[in-house]
Amino acid sequence: MLDLEVDSLAPARALDRRAFVQGAVGAGFAAAVLPVTAQTVISTSTEGLLAGPVAIPMGDFSTPAYRAAPVGRSGAPVVLVVSEIFGVHEHIADVARRLAHRGYFAVAPEMFVRQGNAKAYTEIARLIAEVVGRVPDAQVMADLDACVAWAKTQGADVSRLGVTGFCWGGRITWLYAAHNPAVKAGVAWYGRLVGEAQALQPRHPVDIAAGLHAPVLGLYGGQDTGIPLDTVDKMKGALSQGSVAARRSEFVVYPDAPHAFHADYRPSYRQGPAEDGWKRSLAWLAQHGVG
Repeated sequence: MLDLEVDSLAPARALDRRAFVQGAVGAGFAAAVLPVTAQTVISTSTEGLLAGPVAIPMGDFSTPAYRAAPVGRSGAPVVLVVSEIFGVHEHIADVARRLAHRGYFAVAPEMFVRQGNAKAYTEIARLIAEVVGRVPDAQVMADLDACVAWAKTQGADVSRLGVTGFCWGGRITWLYAAHNPAVKAGVAWYGRLVGEAQALQPRHPVDIAAGLHAPVLGLYGGQDTGIPLDTVDKMKGALSQGSVAARRSEFVVYPDAPHAFHADYRPSYRQGPAEDGWKRSLAWLAQHGVG
């Protein structure tokens, strides 16, 4: 299954390394996201926002994250932004800023930092084998819980809690909606739905679908070579037999869109589905009490 994800993420052209900058959380692009398609990259202003890197305590560990929130607004609803396998690079930080301009307290934590520096890898297969594949789901759930606790200390309203994620983070979005009863809504962008049980990943979205605490909107591409549409159908079937939140979950499949169609820095970007999905995601959060 990871091989399929690697194939769907692989770059279409050779790298021009001058197009990439590695740095602090939320700054520059990861080395493996090749190539950056500069003409489509969206850059959202920080004007009116409290935006930048923060350190979030997680037990005896401190995890870097990117936080974006409206300046001077207390009690803003919270949206956790869960990255692709590339970590919190410029695209994920920009998504957080887009949400903040909509009034949200957005937090994008570096989920792989204990295992390694995802942004430093140039080969996707090695990145998955040496870093991403070694991250336990249990660790991720606990770290997201810690992000929620931290957001509360910053004056955000965690009673209005949402989660959204892309690719790897899309899978995590489904899992977290089943993990945390406080979540009100989730938006999963092309996250893997099925897989083999492993020690670090004992369950996948299809396995926990019936127990969702919050409805999730799934945004998927009909041409995604890593996520066959029959797995979407399997997930729909599991949701239909589950909790109220599970049954309220929905999918939108864009027939001509590939994997990573929201990633405006990559050749996979498709403006129409990306913009439509973004509008739907905002409406979904607001409809389900995160707004």
